[in-house]
Amino acid sequence: MTEPGGADAATVSPLNGTVTNVEVIHFTAPNQCYSCVVLGDYAEETVKTHFPGELGSGKVIFDHVDVADPEKKEIVERYGATGSSLWIGTYDDQGGFYKEEDTRVWYKLNDKPGYMQYLKTLIGMRLAGDFSQ
Repeated sequence: MTEPGGADAATVSPLNGTVTNVEVIHFTAPNQCYSCVVLGDYAEETVKTHFPGELGSGKVIFDHVDVADPEKKEIVERYGATGSSLWIGTYDDQGGFYKEEDTRVWYKLNDKPGYMQYLKTLIGMRLAGDFSQ
């Protein structure tokens, strides 16, 4: 689909400003299966390995959040998470927020290097304001 001005709709940012930070949230349920645990462990390792400076500065935020924890109600509702899932939230300097559930990571659980490379690339794209993938 092409937007007015000839831009491809897939490359048009859903945000109006400059990206200020990216959240990577592994939502969990009270009783996680093995795959759900691996999903979160790989995501955490990816962020800590490839974005240590951004983690330290707050440009990238990673968290495991139990959807049943009443103290986490606000973040669960902001994302609309209902169970084990991986979400990426991108914020801009205009107060904008764009959330996306990444279901593609589930298909990469048997390929840790592929999972980590994919998620590293995706987070890097969001930090750069690129929403083409």
